[in-house]
Amino acid sequence: MEQIKVLVVDDEARMRKLVKDFLSVKGFTVLEAGDGEEAVDLFFEQKDIALILLDVMMPKMDGWEVVKTIRKYSQVPIIMLTARGEERDELQGFNLGVDEYISKPFSPKILVARVEAILRRTNAGASDMTEVGGIVVDKMAHQVTIDGKPVDLSYKEFELLSYFIDNQGIALSREKILNNVWNYDYFGDARTIDTHVKKLRSKLGEKGEYIKTIWGMGYKFEVGE
Repeated sequence: MEQIKVLVVDDEARMRKLVKDFLSVKGFTVLEAGDGEEAVDLFFEQKDIALILLDVMMPKMDGWEVVKTIRKYSQVPIIMLTARGEERDELQGFNLGVDEYISKPFSPKILVARVEAILRRTNAGASDMTEVGGIVVDKMAHQVTIDGKPVDLSYKEFELLSYFIDNQGIALSREKILNNVWNYDYFGDARTIDTHVKKLRSKLGEKGEYIKTIWGMGYKFEVGE
């Protein structure tokens, strides 16, 4: 898999090293900048940076200026590192287009988890094509093929299948499926899901067996050996 580039911008070398070490272990390529000007130059030079971790207080060009400059050209996810949790600062940042805040001091493990979560959300690093057990899901085109043959799924069936595949091997309660696929707290009964699963299984043919029923709880997507 192609390595995902993260740009870490902080005038403290020690802080950059700490963040770099944790992200590198997780397989990210980490680029460093010691001030805002260097960050902007690097960003436009590289063109394929997937996420920026940006300190607010820096010489030459502070974090806010960096966000303003980059946002004119790009919607790359930006996480701001703030030394103090001033609400006014955070509001200013959200208005400028900051995606998330982490206040210092922070746990590097939490930082890594937040980076991974944002990249999953923005689909950077997550391929739009997923293949599992002969099923190919193309999220961009909203198409599914089984052993090379297209399968006609409704919008919700497609979302349901994508969710199952993204959570392979994990037992998923009906409640969790509703919250994630239907995107709201659904107060109806769980038969909505059961009906969709039944239709999805039948459209997947023999591959429908990958969707296992966990009695009294929900479902699990698992490809047999």
